[in-house]
Amino acid sequence: MFENLQDKLDRAFKVLKGQGSISEINVAETMKEIRKALLDADVNYKTAKSFTDDVKEKALGLNVLTAVSPGQLLTKVMNDELTALMGGEVTDLDLKNNPTIILIAGLNGAGKTTFSGKLANFLKSKGKKPLLVAGDVYRPAAVDQLQILGGQIGVPVYANIESKDPVAIALEGIAEGKKQNANVIIIDTAGRLAIDEQMMDEIAAVKQSTKPHEILFVVDAMTGQDAVNTAKAFNDRLDFTGVVLTKLDGDTRGGAALSIKSVVNKPIKFIGTGEKMEALDVFYPDRMASRILGMGDVVSLVERAQQQFDEKEAAELQKKIRKNKFDFNDFYNQIQQIKKMGNMKDLMGMIPGVSKMMKNVEIEDDAFKNIEAIIQSMTKYERENPDSIQQSRRLRIAKGSGNKIEEVTKLIKQFEDMRKVMKQFSNPAAAAKMMRGMPKMPQGKM
Repeated sequence: MFENLQDKLDRAFKVLKGQGSISEINVAETMKEIRKALLDADVNYKTAKSFTDDVKEKALGLNVLTAVSPGQLLTKVMNDELTALMGGEVTDLDLKNNPTIILIAGLNGAGKTTFSGKLANFLKSKGKKPLLVAGDVYRPAAVDQLQILGGQIGVPVYANIESKDPVAIALEGIAEGKKQNANVIIIDTAGRLAIDEQMMDEIAAVKQSTKPHEILFVVDAMTGQDAVNTAKAFNDRLDFTGVVLTKLDGDTRGGAALSIKSVVNKPIKFIGTGEKMEALDVFYPDRMASRILGMGDVVSLVERAQQQFDEKEAAELQKKIRKNKFDFNDFYNQIQQIKKMGNMKDLMGMIPGVSKMMKNVEIEDDAFKNIEAIIQSMTKYERENPDSIQQSRRLRIAKGSGNKIEEVTKLIKQFEDMRKVMKQFSNPAAAAKMMRGMPKMPQGKM
């Protein structure tokens, strides 16, 4: 989402490239470029000016060390200030009450219902017992959508399609949640415009009657600066506890993420990065700052991998690799786990330095579809016995998967090479021997 901003910040830092020191002149020139980049990214003007003034003040107050270039120093200052601008540190949900009541509010089309399902799924994965309440009485498909999402993630949904009273439905949902021993009750509400006084009065009444412990304002990040203005109007009426930015995987300039905390002084708690129920991340200001500056986010990447990691399965897989029994069934299962982590371009962007390399590279959301088609066209015997797939079988698999035989042969060759490497590295002694045999890096002065 921050590709354009990242590119412009890179250009701004080049002003300092080759400079031996930080001076009033070169910092002022760099700050001018950075302010322009922030405004182009739809960051609030006052926020952009205040931010660049703070960075300039801190940068001029620092001495440049001989081992650190002015550009590197300014990047460090920028990273610290971006982190502070977006809230400084992660703000967790307040879940100490039993049950905890969470009210979801926002504009029409912001993604509240989808987020409600994602939040329930997220909390369920943390050991909570959530219940969803369908409180949108205006959009005909809203109740159906929430019930479908609840069914997908195995979370109960309370709905009363006969009632048109959102306050009554919310209270009934809380009563039902207590009856089912749910420890988190998530109330989805209808979208409304801040200028619609009647609708704003209605959600204020829902808040008054339910006394929620958390009020999350869901905003579409693609609306840019309008998202910040809307957040301010809602906050004046609801005094919400946190913000959720959705559609950060879309064509957004990132201005909302950078402006919203400074304008409404409420933390961003979650970000939505796709349509899948797993595509929800806790918002970490420091990690987002690193990604904006092209420094990656390895911690989030590892956390996503750990969410899909099963120790028992991993131990079984390790045994199969050692015995050279890793087959196409195992390979297919690994692909499914990677897909659950998110879209490939987003994952690649979390690796330091890679986001810049991937800037103009298009990666399909379903990058594995050809590989999956080839594996699915194999018989059970072939998947379990990769060595059995000779020319006649490859021809049949190619026809069945809609690929050329060369593609099938290429995949099998890559699979065989991968299996050999995995087997070697599964043996610590063999791995150490391989590492000793690798050419040493040339020694030189730093």
